[in-house]
Amino acid sequence: MTKPENYHAFIKTLELNMPAEAWPLVLQALWWDLKGNWVTAHQLMDGANIAHADWVHAYLHRKEGDQWNAGYWYRKAGKPFPDISLEEEQKELLEFFLRD
Repeated sequence: MTKPENYHAFIKTLELNMPAEAWPLVLQALWWDLKGNWVTAHQLMDGANIAHADWVHAYLHRKEGDQWNAGYWYRKAGKPFPDISLEEEQKELLEFFLRD
């Protein structure tokens, strides 16, 4: 399966049992997070040496409620700590990675 064209197409893929292996790792991690599997999402990003993994890692720790750890990863990603909801940030991340 190719990378979804937009946010709504991505959301439709949540009906599947797994994300496509051909997708970028950051999209796979966000897919698992949206499916309610934070642990798998975090495992994909923890130690991932790919572009923007730190940003997704930060979001995941923010979602977990670990603000200190999230702050570390946002700084490492060169991003400010967001003042938007988790849902808004999740959509921002997805739209960014779907365009990239």
